Amino acid sequence: MVATGEQYVNQRLQGIGMTSRRTRERMINRLKEQGITNTQVLAVMSDIPRHIFVDEALASRSYEDTALPIGYNQTISQPYIVAKMTELLMENGSLSKILEIGTGCGYQTAILSKLADKVYSVERIEPLLKKAKDNLWDLDIKNVSFQHSDGGWGWQEQAPFDGILVAAAPSEIPDMLLQQMAMDGVMIIPIGTKNKQELHRVTRTKTGFEDEVLEPVTFVPFLSGKG
Repeated sequence: MVATGEQYVNQRLQGIGMTSRRTRERMINRLKEQGITNTQVLAVMSDIPRHIFVDEALASRSYEDTALPIGYNQTISQPYIVAKMTELLMENGSLSKILEIGTGCGYQTAILSKLADKVYSVERIEPLLKKAKDNLWDLDIKNVSFQHSDGGWGWQEQAPFDGILVAAAPSEIPDMLLQQMAMDGVMIIPIGTKNKQELHRVTRTKTGFEDEVLEPVTFVPFLSGKG
């Protein structure tokens, strides 16, 4: 019997072998061992099938703790980094509006969509944005808005944001993003050069911005313009 389109999508989401739920649960156990404690974040990462966000040839590696190529010199971040950044962003509870800079293939977007009322995601590479939209459509995720734009501009029309998550490393924090943070809002962003990057948590306060350096990371560089 030939599978219908809906059956094919369901089979793809479910996964088999190295993309099965059992493999996904091993990833969750590893995240716990690595210090991820937020039960909501762990539950969402257990539910979202990471293997659908990478090329089929790489699907068997999708639950390893490694970044994987998604084309256009971009990567899908390793599960630990996705979990860590999300946990840091959600540390003070659920957020209403999140701005994501760097949609990529949409995996981090999908995670955020389950933890916020609304996600606004910006991507500079148009073919990647289309791929992300298709992936989230398959998952029936409806609370994400997308924009093909320079990430450094943010999304002024929808500001301010309770949380901002940036998935590429600029040499310094873009001022436009700082200005789009709500009062008490949090930004999680890697800062640095190709050879040295650190993850920062920036909090907007009544007197300015508090910047906390967290841990070494490796991200693709933050590029300007649209591709």
